Amino acid sequence: QVQLVESGGGLVQPGGSLRLSCLASGNIFSINSLGWYRQAPGKQREMVAEIITGGSTEYSDSAKGRFTISRDNAKNTVYLQMNSLKPEDTAVYYCNFLIWERGGLVDYWGKGTLVTVSS
Repeated sequence: QVQLVESGGGLVQPGGSLRLSCLASGNIFSINSLGWYRQAPGKQREMVAEIITGGSTEYSDSAKGRFTISRDNAKNTVYLQMNSLKPEDTAVYYCNFLIWERGGLVDYWGKGTLVTVSS
């Protein structure tokens, strides 16, 4: 089992910055990928940024150039630095780990943290 707890969300003005954190605990030894997703009201959940096997990163088109995903293995924490925030970035942001367990891949999700970009 893996537990993920996000933090760092809040209200920010357009153009501002936030850093989200995701603290992981449990069986996090066989990670296939980890990342951040978001879900805006009335929309489907979408990938924002992820770190895949080997350490390479991928970003959605809307996140490229503005968001940076990183991890601190010593702290079991994944970060999402978000700069130049726009109102359309308003969403609940979820941390996701894809873990190898018993020969298969298992998705783990946190409960999410709300980011509101508004003046």
